[in-house]
Amino acid sequence: MEELNLVLAKNLKTIREQKKLSLERVAELTGVSKTMIGQIERGGSSPTITTVWKIANGLKVSFSSLIHEPQPDTEVVTKSSVNMLSIDNGRYRIFPYFPFDDERRFEVYRVEIDPEGYLDSESHNPGTEEFVTVFDGELTIQIKQQEHTIKAGDSIRFKADGPHSYHNSGDKPVRLSMVIYYPE
Repeated sequence: MEELNLVLAKNLKTIREQKKLSLERVAELTGVSKTMIGQIERGGSSPTITTVWKIANGLKVSFSSLIHEPQPDTEVVTKSSVNMLSIDNGRYRIFPYFPFDDERRFEVYRVEIDPEGYLDSESHNPGTEEFVTVFDGELTIQIKQQEHTIKAGDSIRFKADGPHSYHNSGDKPVRLSMVIYYPE
């Protein structure tokens, strides 16, 4: 709970300063006392959910913008820091570099497929799209009974709300980047 209070304190102060508002003005906008706003900004108070909602509504910001750690402007992700998932006896490896986030609505993967590696994917939710770029090797993707061969340097975008599969039918490993976009 203490960590949440510190995040809230930092976020509230940042938002107030960005909007160039005094403590008194925030109190007027939110209906929360100037003293309480000051205590929250110093991390000296554990406000109720109702109080945080009042602040969010008064400042016209999302509730989550007050309670979540802000994302850094830059993030470096190393392959060694990503938890690899493997399928098909290790021949199909997925590295989730940027997992799904409600605010971004997409996720980014690096995928490595050894010769004869295969993944049969279930249909995603309606409107979901996949964007695949092959860097090495040759990938065969079957989408709704239609087969596509994607060579190194080529890309494909497709609606992923139907059955689809990935297969390395060549004799060299396939390396690719995959972005999956989820509509709201």
